[in-house]
Amino acid sequence: MRLLLVEDHAELAKWLLEWLTSTGYVVERLDRGDYADLALATNRYDLVILDLSLPKLDGIEVLQRLRGRGDTTPVLVLTARGTKDDRVAGLNLGADDYLPKPFDLDELEARIKALLRRAGGQTPQMKIGRLTLDTLDRQISLEGKPLALSPRELAVLEVLAARLGRPVAREAVFDRVFESGSDARVESIEIYVHRLRKKLEGSGATITTLRGLGYALLVEP
Repeated sequence: MRLLLVEDHAELAKWLLEWLTSTGYVVERLDRGDYADLALATNRYDLVILDLSLPKLDGIEVLQRLRGRGDTTPVLVLTARGTKDDRVAGLNLGADDYLPKPFDLDELEARIKALLRRAGGQTPQMKIGRLTLDTLDRQISLEGKPLALSPRELAVLEVLAARLGRPVAREAVFDRVFESGSDARVESIEIYVHRLRKKLEGSGATITTLRGLGYALLVEP
């Protein structure tokens, strides 16, 4: 899953970025409100973690513009501005949750999972052949035993699993797996697909290349 972290406090942002990445999320971090507004207008994210006190464009304005475009991406406001008026303003403009600083990581994780569960529209645990994919806990197992995947391999698998049996264009996979502005090239997706194919051997799930259409995750009969 792809998250956007909008936080201008460098030390806190670095800490959160490392923690979120270690749990398997693909995370893009921005430190200005105007950058966040542009990113949200041109990219798709599964969740936004948004500070309110941002340079160039306030977080409230970022949220207002997002909802004004009809974008329903879940937004978790994470800010030191924890007064009642700030909370009410954020929630009235379409924030899905509000967590004041300082905060506990366990609580942040629980709130992220709750928002993703509410917005996902799919069962948190998916059975794919002999695989079990838990999209909230960032875990995958083969017949009950953990299957070791890198965060990007897991992200590729999630994208394909969400459209099980249907093709997904290589460019669409790339957009969901890499951050905006990444130096990686679209062709790099082929490397992760190749690695996944090897790791999925014996699982009853295969990744097929459909020429001109992209990749499809299929369950063997």
